[in-house]
Amino acid sequence: MTTSVAERFGIRDEIGNKVELRSNWSEDELQLIFRAAYEQVFGRQGVYASQRFTSAEALLRNGKISVKQFVELLAKSEFYKECFFYKNSQVRFIELNYKHLLGRAPYDQSEIAFHVDLYASRGYDAEIESYIYSSEYDNAFGNFIVPYFRGFQSIPGMKTVGYNRIFELYRGRGNSDNAQFGSKGSRLRSRISMNMPNMIVPPSSPAGGFTSAAPTLVSSPALGDSRMFVVEAIAGTFNTKVAVRRSRQIYTVPYERLSATYQEIHKRGGKIVKITPAS
Repeated sequence: MTTSVAERFGIRDEIGNKVELRSNWSEDELQLIFRAAYEQVFGRQGVYASQRFTSAEALLRNGKISVKQFVELLAKSEFYKECFFYKNSQVRFIELNYKHLLGRAPYDQSEIAFHVDLYASRGYDAEIESYIYSSEYDNAFGNFIVPYFRGFQSIPGMKTVGYNRIFELYRGRGNSDNAQFGSKGSRLRSRISMNMPNMIVPPSSPAGGFTSAAPTLVSSPALGDSRMFVVEAIAGTFNTKVAVRRSRQIYTVPYERLSATYQEIHKRGGKIVKITPAS
């Protein structure tokens, strides 16, 4: 893929973005593994993950588990279920498992049907293990590479339609998997059932591209974009059972500051309620 095409689709930073835990690693390198795993497995919700998995981090730090097993613990966690299992349809959950754990989209109806039947017969843990302990996962990531988005490049055994399908699941680094247009439903069901490819819509398109769902933050803003946005947030700490009075805050920010504002709010323990264009 040429650089211009990658920039147009907003995926330049995702191509070849591979993070591996090598022998004789440093603490900084280990922290990079943690961050990459949280972002890949949980997406935007990964910002909340670091305080939830201190025991799993300790196991990896002490050499008791591999990166693969660390990813398995994340995907089997109650937090992953809260983010993606309880809130979504079963087919949508399967789509997200392919995205998070194999770095691609499902290709056809046979892959969806396999996982529907597997969950029905053997349950949640077996569904997660079917990705983690597959030959595809081993060949792509092995024991010490964090899963990453492979569907943007040609990969062994990849069907051509997979390239189009990944764009229906990946809507930008700052986007939430649970805040996209389509809500809890499958993004691929109709096209997969008809054995048809999906249309690729660039991020800047107003017709349903990466910026179609609010609140959605894109990672590659167009140069010279002068739009302003209103960010509505609630201040305060949300991981405590103690009653705390929380104030509602309004920020008006330019397009290029959206991502940084989002990060700053969450670092302070706030929660974004809504993002709308400034009138």
